Amino acid sequence: MNKLLLLTALLLSGTGYAEENPEGDSDLPLWVADKITPVHDSVTNWLDNSARNIDNFFGNDDSLTIENGSYLRFSQEFSWHERDDFGSDTALRLRLDLPTTEERLRILIESDPEEAQGTLAEQGANTARNNNDFNSDNFLIGLRRLSSRDKREHWRFDAGAGIKVKLPLDPYVRFSGERQWLMEDSPWVLDSWNRVSWFNKEGYSARSRWDLGRPLSDTQHLRFITNVQWQEEVDTLEYSEGIEFNQLLGTRSAIRYAAVAVGRSASSPKLHDYYLLSHYRRNLHKEILFVDFIPELHFPREQDYDAEFGVTLRLELLFRADLSWGR
Repeated sequence: MNKLLLLTALLLSGTGYAEENPEGDSDLPLWVADKITPVHDSVTNWLDNSARNIDNFFGNDDSLTIENGSYLRFSQEFSWHERDDFGSDTALRLRLDLPTTEERLRILIESDPEEAQGTLAEQGANTARNNNDFNSDNFLIGLRRLSSRDKREHWRFDAGAGIKVKLPLDPYVRFSGERQWLMEDSPWVLDSWNRVSWFNKEGYSARSRWDLGRPLSDTQHLRFITNVQWQEEVDTLEYSEGIEFNQLLGTRSAIRYAAVAVGRSASSPKLHDYYLLSHYRRNLHKEILFVDFIPELHFPREQDYDAEFGVTLRLELLFRADLSWGR
């Protein structure tokens, strides 16, 4: 825990210097940036070439010039919670877009899917994500078919399937639906995201998120978020209501404040957890390296609503081939 706080203090001390120098695009010393840049360029070139070559094989020659949203995201997370002590989690997500294929396909490789992140209360506290360390039980390889519909005008439905990389192989199927409503003569926007999943081992699950938000200014945004989730393994309907206030602190940093209540059961609904959190995120180096600092305060029903403190520090490395500006 002392190491975590020390590292956090060092990182946040660097962000203060950057805010005083808004023209800067990095908080890293030059010798560190010089080490990161060649590695980043090499990986992103491989990523871009691989995505376009696969797209060209299944699609057409437009794959060589069309915009491609492929990326590789690697994150290392350190967390501490009063009840669960210290934990760590390593996560990987690779997305290869194939935009010129007739079916608009996307290849996904991920180590931390939504279905493996536990209950809504555990997701808030990050306790379900500790100590995964690329556990093959949660490592997925799949293919997703994207809809060409505009979610602002119609429901957009996607379907996907794949396997968990484990023996025996564990297949899965997913169906997702999205919709967005722009309120006439109003700044409010309503977003809906829904998913039904089936895994051979865990069975069925369903989750839905409804997000109502509006800008308060050029740098501030207000959101009201409702989540509903059901997992066959848990066999209990869960729901959460949250309010978020988001604020841009500069060109490279932002902070979110949130208050959330989590409940269970449809027949006899009860709130079983309340929590407050702030989420500070900073672009440490040219949209390549990011840091997140997330302190949380929970009031769980099972602990008679006594306050429990937790904190998460996450470092994220993003490889994305559309970063064309100089590094």
